[in-house]
Amino acid sequence: MALRAKAGAATTEKPRRRNRLNLANLAYDQLEELIVTCELKPGLFLSIQDLQTMTGGGRTPIHQAVSRLAADTLILIRPRHGLQIAPIDLARERVLLPLRRDLERFVVRLATERAGPLHRNQLLHISRTLRASPGQMPIAEFNQLDRRIDQVLTAAAGEPFLEHTLRPLHTIFRRIGWIYHSWVRAGEGPGRTIDSHLGILDAVVAGRTKEAVAASDRLIAFSDSMFDVIEREIDPERLDCNLALQAAD
Repeated sequence: MALRAKAGAATTEKPRRRNRLNLANLAYDQLEELIVTCELKPGLFLSIQDLQTMTGGGRTPIHQAVSRLAADTLILIRPRHGLQIAPIDLARERVLLPLRRDLERFVVRLATERAGPLHRNQLLHISRTLRASPGQMPIAEFNQLDRRIDQVLTAAAGEPFLEHTLRPLHTIFRRIGWIYHSWVRAGEGPGRTIDSHLGILDAVVAGRTKEAVAASDRLIAFSDSMFDVIEREIDPERLDCNLALQAAD
């Protein structure tokens, strides 16, 4: 009887742990999306309670998500001031871009060499979706597919360490891309970004490593070109909402 009781307790404990993990992941994804789309304004100060209200999540999952986002440098923990959404520091993010380029080359190379039939089928499906309406696709819809591309390529590369290393970089530059396509070139559409991604997908599926790496470099070069445009055309107060408060004081 005692053994049965212990076994039963272990069985119920595992689903609870999985449930807690799922809730924490959901909270992370929700907050990441709000950061990327600047619904959580760059530089904004807030509290755990504010994030609970915005997402409808519980305190523990939000705490866990905030801890991960803080480790990713997307949320800053300010003693006596609460939490702050990381302002957009164009100089810093430009410094990080070569790091992203080198890591993307590594991932794309491994993915091309190691991708199995399931990975290739997933990439082909995403490719068909991107080709269906490249000029009209909303940036929010593209970002969902972009996340999926990152996940499949990382899975195909077969190195779990890469996901934890690249995900914060992807989020940082996805926010830059969202600003570019939403605030600066809203009428342009994501066609050029989609073309760059299609070049990567086609080369990986075909097993052409050099082409895949070259396509990845073209995508990074396009990301790099966004910085001058954003710096020239976007009010700095939109990149850090505290600048407006400082100006008012």
